[in-house]
Amino acid sequence: MKNLRNILGTLAMVTVLSTACVDLFEPAIQNNRDLESSFNEPRFAQGLIINGYARIPRNGWSFNDMATDDAVANNENNAFFNMASGQWASDNNPVMQWTNSKAAIQYLNLMIETADSVTFTVNNSMLDRMFADRIKGEALGLRALFMFHLLQAHGGMADGQMLGVQIFTESKNLNSQFNLPRNTFEECMQQLYSDVETALELLPLDFENIASEDDVPLKYRALGANRNDYNRVFGEDARQLLSGRIARAIRAQAALMAASPAFSQGNSTTWEDAARYAGELLQLNGGISGIAPTGLTWYTNVNEINNLGGGINQQEILWRASLGGPSSNLEAAHFPPTQFGNGLLNPTQNLVDAFPTVDGYPITHPNSSYDPANPYANRDPRFNHYIIRNGNTAGPNNQVINTTADGGTNDGINRVEVSTRTGYYMRKLLRQDVNLNPVSVSGQLHVMPRIRYTELYLIYAEAANEAWGPLGTGGFGFSAYDVIKALRQRAGIGLNNGDAYLESIRNDQNAMREMIRNERRLELCFEGFRFWDLRRWNLNLTEPARGMRIQNNSFQVINVQNRVFGEHMKYGPVPLSELLKYSALRQNTGW
Repeated sequence: MKNLRNILGTLAMVTVLSTACVDLFEPAIQNNRDLESSFNEPRFAQGLIINGYARIPRNGWSFNDMATDDAVANNENNAFFNMASGQWASDNNPVMQWTNSKAAIQYLNLMIETADSVTFTVNNSMLDRMFADRIKGEALGLRALFMFHLLQAHGGMADGQMLGVQIFTESKNLNSQFNLPRNTFEECMQQLYSDVETALELLPLDFENIASEDDVPLKYRALGANRNDYNRVFGEDARQLLSGRIARAIRAQAALMAASPAFSQGNSTTWEDAARYAGELLQLNGGISGIAPTGLTWYTNVNEINNLGGGINQQEILWRASLGGPSSNLEAAHFPPTQFGNGLLNPTQNLVDAFPTVDGYPITHPNSSYDPANPYANRDPRFNHYIIRNGNTAGPNNQVINTTADGGTNDGINRVEVSTRTGYYMRKLLRQDVNLNPVSVSGQLHVMPRIRYTELYLIYAEAANEAWGPLGTGGFGFSAYDVIKALRQRAGIGLNNGDAYLESIRNDQNAMREMIRNERRLELCFEGFRFWDLRRWNLNLTEPARGMRIQNNSFQVINVQNRVFGEHMKYGPVPLSELLKYSALRQNTGW
């Protein structure tokens, strides 16, 4: 390591390790620096881990929902439009994580290896020890996160064996061996679990100030640390960095994936493991009582968002990206045309049909109050929270949106290039108080969650139902049924009839499984989950995307876009460029 050349000062210019080794390890001569030169420059050393944070995939919305049965793109040049039309390939992969995550892991490994040698303070070895522990804990938690994204995007079956990716726990240089086979999926999961466990030993549950000297951990008190020392390193100034609570959430996300049908072969992670990891975290959040009452509309709770500061989160959000300043980019991409937007993501009739009626019954159930002649009446309140349909209002002036074919506005289905193709526009995630009128454009603050508590409750519900049945608690004091009932009550479902449909299936594991999957579909729509969920569940990837054409006050369901996915595409490919370089790598079957 002592002969390793350091990275360029401008980290964003560095390309991936596996595709540009020379650029990474032999930068331009005027930028050459030995790694040891950073030991007395903590800002430079910390740049390694900052690079890891900058590469977190959910630092921006991908909207891969547009390659599923939940949504389509109205732009034929959109990568997900083309992906869903049969153009997904190992050399054309919009959801690839190989390059980004492998590069992040290289930087994190460098940080782990050098943290103990960096001087973070002036002549205070005790504080240096504490800073080194924190940063190593962050780096290990982030390394687990990137392993999760690698497995999700590239793990799969090859020659009858479930494979993951190559495990790198040490930084690489030009003399390192790169032509290595992929580790098994199981080995990758065990490495992820190990990284989380070590991170938990180094990190506090949350980065918050402590009030008493007695709250200083014994290992730091033994070094002479007091309350002020601890708060300087592990206090509230470090909020939004990766904490012990966040590391636990990453473990629960990964365990859910590993226990799922598509990944469970040859894998020791069980549904009970996933339920336990999620349950332990939810107990820390107060169990069922910790479900945020305003979590349904976290993206548009103006008072909550405008009062965020000092790294504070809304109750619904465990971890988020930096708040940033007021913006209008999201609305410009997705607002309807009459609101000066490009209407990019169009929710499908498939998704609309997944919303039950307000009494809780699926619209196909004989006891449902659904009326095909008046399909938007008496529906799950989340429908109107998340989707703009004909007759809704939108934008800062609450303008009525007319999506009919004969309505005479550009909001109508297939009127112009930026019109909806399905008869629907996305409302979720958008601030309706953003004004895109070119005469007076005004932006608003937006929250970008990395992990929401609703996701974690749904992880527990899914895993607990599989492990212990709908009513089993596994010792946590709440069941899959309890979680789903609470989430549906929050949404306003079944309030007048005691959610009779949920009560009718409370002892039926198979029916509860379908409800949990549907609740996950609704609660997490447009947030990048459906694409991966369909695959880990081994469900149909080729259901055509449908829409609703309204003309002369009549409703006609139409086919909008066929989905072209092969059976093997439940797993993503290893990049072709890597296979051409490294003979030891095996491609997932079918690619």
